[in-house]
Amino acid sequence: MHKAIILIILSITLFMQLSGCAEHQPQEQEQQEQQKQQPVEQISDALTPGIFLEETRALIPEGVELRKVYPPGIELTKISEGFRGRLYNDAAGFCTIGYGHLIKKSACDGTEKQEFKSGISEQQGEALLVEDMNWAKYSVMQAVSVELTDGQYAALVDFVFNVGSGNFNKSTLLKKINAQQHSEVPAQFRRWIRAGGKVWQGLVTRREREIDLYLEGTAIPRLLPQEGEELPDIDIRKGELNG
Repeated sequence: MHKAIILIILSITLFMQLSGCAEHQPQEQEQQEQQKQQPVEQISDALTPGIFLEETRALIPEGVELRKVYPPGIELTKISEGFRGRLYNDAAGFCTIGYGHLIKKSACDGTEKQEFKSGISEQQGEALLVEDMNWAKYSVMQAVSVELTDGQYAALVDFVFNVGSGNFNKSTLLKKINAQQHSEVPAQFRRWIRAGGKVWQGLVTRREREIDLYLEGTAIPRLLPQEGEELPDIDIRKGELNG
């Protein structure tokens, strides 16, 4: 008799557990479907960092010690890129996350790594940014032949991250730096304010921040362009055609 009662209780318990699983399974599947169907935001004013758009990038030789960017330089790039903890498509329609970290040169489509689909923290975003900036650090170290202050180095790393190393290597800006004509550098920075044929206020602001860092702790005058002395603007996607 007792065995029969125990069997009945076990049967009822098992039935209730199976019923509960059956109820939860559709809910879990529904939640997963909702996550998959959740639209990824298109950020029309988020430009792909130029360092990611280059077809070929020189491999950083093993064992090369990259000069670190000091904290104000990291902050400059963080502010300029802006942080987004969820996946988004940038102005070019490329899947991106964090501080401009390019995941792929196509739109987000649900095939991204789970760590990205779940979102990232600002701390994770900064770690990705520091790693992404290595290409820009190496490019500046290779291209510049004169000694740079921490501010000058940080400003140039941010600039290269934004416009790409190829554009920097062919620029009048680099020529002025290597010729130590530092008073003419601000005017060269200010030329790089177009993307896709139009002036972007974000680029205008970014260039001024780079100039601030470049001049920090130096006696270089912050000269503003005089009327009639303005230099032609440069598109960061095309570079300096006559550079």
